[in-house]
Amino acid sequence: MLLHNKLSKEELKKQLENENFTRKTFSFYRYVIIANPQEFRDQLYLKWFELNCRGRIYIAREGINAQMSVPEQHLEAFFSHLNSLAELQNMPIKWAVEDNSKSFYKLIVKLRPKIVADGLNDNAFDVTNVGNHLSPLEFHEQVSHPDTIVVDMRNHYESEVGHFENAICPDADTFREEIDLVVNDLKDKKDQKVLLYCTGGIRCEKASAYLKHHGFEDVNQLHGGIIAYAQEIKQLGLDSKFRGKNFVFDERLGESINEEVIAKCHQCGKACDTHTNCANNDCHLLFIQCEECRDHYQGCCTDECAEIIQLPIEERMLLRSKFHDKYSKSQIYRQRIRPKLNQL
Repeated sequence: MLLHNKLSKEELKKQLENENFTRKTFSFYRYVIIANPQEFRDQLYLKWFELNCRGRIYIAREGINAQMSVPEQHLEAFFSHLNSLAELQNMPIKWAVEDNSKSFYKLIVKLRPKIVADGLNDNAFDVTNVGNHLSPLEFHEQVSHPDTIVVDMRNHYESEVGHFENAICPDADTFREEIDLVVNDLKDKKDQKVLLYCTGGIRCEKASAYLKHHGFEDVNQLHGGIIAYAQEIKQLGLDSKFRGKNFVFDERLGESINEEVIAKCHQCGKACDTHTNCANNDCHLLFIQCEECRDHYQGCCTDECAEIIQLPIEERMLLRSKFHDKYSKSQIYRQRIRPKLNQL
């Protein structure tokens, strides 16, 4: 019985390119106790594979976190199946702001210790004591108040291409690192109103409870995240207070919220918010690159990586272990990319 993908990346991408129907991209999450995560995971995989779903889904005893691409003709069957499961009934869905039907090329359903890698000891604080949930309109009305502290609970590469006006955007590589940065940086402002936001809301669930555990008195979070905000504000005909692009963790790597470009190419400084991964797969750094620099650097983040991809595969394999011993991805960004960026 097939319980995981057996086709190559190239085969899967070719299948996706040749599809003659429309897919819909959406996401959802829920903290709910799943008694048997392995059995639950296998059940989901079998049904969603049958419906030709693609996406990245994490299952843990504490719940589910899913980003999905489903054929339009199978949406009714998909949601019928979702509602047939007690743990997933009446699930709030966040539809993609921009959708090219090519967001995911394979179906991945993984078991994880947690549905968001936060590195926190959940037994050390009350994870259910979360902040006040603000609707997109409520958040919109409060986000510009001078006495309000707005915090972006996403990683630096996400907030770099888009964020709310006047938001604090911590320089963090991981969610775990960011939570402690926020608690420490705001330790003298625990009596002020704090507004948290993230992509779809899931990170704010844990972050808001963590801030309250550390004595923050007025913690609030954007319900449904940036995705829900963008859709509701557009429907209401209001000017978005989110500037730029919303980073997403799929093949699109981003969806524009207000058509504004607030980031710049990491190599030349030209206005640009297009993320890409370094063409040197032994590096694979995620960074921002304009078309001109893509051609000049052959899709690589540095001249060093551009030289490496020209080498015979045998030489590249010899360099591989040395390269990984020398650099982590965050070191590549901070030691090789950021110094150039600061000079632009």
